[in-house]
Amino acid sequence: MATATLGGGCFWCLEAVFQRLDGVNTVTSGYAGGDTPDPDYRSVCTGRTGHAEVVRVDFDPAVIHFETLLEVFFAIHDPTTPDRQGADVGPQYRSIILWEDASQRAAADAVIERLAREGAFRHPIVTEVKPLERFYPAEDYHQDYYLQNAAMPYCQVVIEPKLKKARDHFGGHLRER
Repeated sequence: MATATLGGGCFWCLEAVFQRLDGVNTVTSGYAGGDTPDPDYRSVCTGRTGHAEVVRVDFDPAVIHFETLLEVFFAIHDPTTPDRQGADVGPQYRSIILWEDASQRAAADAVIERLAREGAFRHPIVTEVKPLERFYPAEDYHQDYYLQNAAMPYCQVVIEPKLKKARDHFGGHLRER
């Protein structure tokens, strides 16, 4: 078992996609990347904790590789907008990869370099790549948000297009929930 910690805007969006990937066992929404101890949603939303909304993805590397998780990650958010994803604005919504070992750091750097070289995005990738110091799980009401609230307008307008994009580009790696 291995773990990836990624942030690319609202954690509900990332969680909904990663939960559908073959080889992913659990996805936990939370906070990381800052220096404020024991953050909660209210404090992270101020943008002053240094933390980003992230997901911790527990996966089986024999089924899905870290690099594949990164490919999905870069496909479902905009890694070129500093401190913003759509209408969500602030450092808590920044694009961030929090690596756990040297191989994850090397993989993240390599994927970013390749995407830049290929011109995958019109603007430069601004994804922060830094070591994971500590992950703080979000409050219970943030866990499995899409699974429990799929009919909510936010889920229909913001999350559904990301799920469609994942199905279109990574259908071979997805299982339906």
